[in-house]
Amino acid sequence: VVTGNRTRVKVVKNKVAPPFTEAEFDIMYNEGISSTGALLDLALEKQIVEKRGSWLSYKGTQLAQGRDAAKDVLKSDQALYAEIEAAVKAKLDEDKK
Repeated sequence: VVTGNRTRVKVVKNKVAPPFTEAEFDIMYNEGISSTGALLDLALEKQIVEKRGSWLSYKGTQLAQGRDAAKDVLKSDQALYAEIEAAVKAKLDEDKK
């Protein structure tokens, strides 16, 4: 069952930012751009969530096998979502300084 698309976008012309930047995100049907997928991508990029093979883990606890299953876990557990979101925001603020 297809529930959405993984989309890669390349910005060619932009007046406020450098051209030819790329972004990749999920567009889910009946939802729009997936905030859960974007949070998971940022957490992986900032090494808050670790990936070993296809397993994703957070603080030594395995979340799920595969990206889609990890997104489902984050959607169902709001406390975990909020904790990872706070860690990502803190890491982004730290990187700005």
